[in-house]
Amino acid sequence: MIGHFAKDRLVVDRTSETASGGAVYYGSVALRRIGVRVAVVTRLHPDDFSLLSEMEAEGVQVFATPAPETSGIENIYTAADMERRICRPLSFAGPFSPQDIPDLRAQIYLVAPIMAGEVSLSLLKSLAQRGPVALDVQGFVRVREGDELVFRDWPEKAEALAMVTYLKLDHAEAEVLTGLTDVQAAARQIAAYGPREIMITHNEGVLVYAGEQAHEATFTPRSMDGRTGRGDTCFATYLGRRLSTPPEEACRFAAAVTTLKLERPGPFRGTLAEVEAIMAQQSPTPES
Repeated sequence: MIGHFAKDRLVVDRTSETASGGAVYYGSVALRRIGVRVAVVTRLHPDDFSLLSEMEAEGVQVFATPAPETSGIENIYTAADMERRICRPLSFAGPFSPQDIPDLRAQIYLVAPIMAGEVSLSLLKSLAQRGPVALDVQGFVRVREGDELVFRDWPEKAEALAMVTYLKLDHAEAEVLTGLTDVQAAARQIAAYGPREIMITHNEGVLVYAGEQAHEATFTPRSMDGRTGRGDTCFATYLGRRLSTPPEEACRFAAAVTTLKLERPGPFRGTLAEVEAIMAQQSPTPES
């Protein structure tokens, strides 16, 4: 996993707290909890290196490069269901260089930036030469403009997506790239750029488009207390499960993990038994 570790500010009902964040944080801890080996490559200020111990305690191998500051985003939740939020940039740890990436072999190289500017097209090319690349598009379409984070189309998308095997978007990001609001139609259009498997998360669950078939699974949390990190958890655990199971099962598994994660703030720290219990309650959605 390659991306910025973040010190985020979460604001809910005007109550603010600082919390660790970033896709590498939520995703790596969840992967370890489901038994997958994972390394994280990140950048942050040396004063915050101690925050990485939480991932290391879970068995994550961490490679950190010193940066002038640690990235951070303010997430302001404005709705009772925690679904809508305003995101504002607080700081930015700078772009990754080729020297930041250790010479490690991996089954999947998950590029998981939190905002545009972390990973260049040339770095993406070098990773694609190593092996299958998974990519979270938020780190390319979520752009810093002044004191706001806004969605913008990705000028390099055609060239970049041709190198990607697994792609993750949310509903809003899919609309930015395609102009389409229907997630299946958006997935089909994006597949034409080259990604073999496409995940789109939305309010009610997740769609995976693979092999010209759509697989869907729902989120069924009892609360939304752990809303931050939803997509990061879903994509990482899909990829982890995908190492040993077909897309349909990996989709259902990721939805079950995400259901449990949504109920509790912080990364997923449940058990496989809890995930299997959620899956047993699910009824597979017919393929389309």
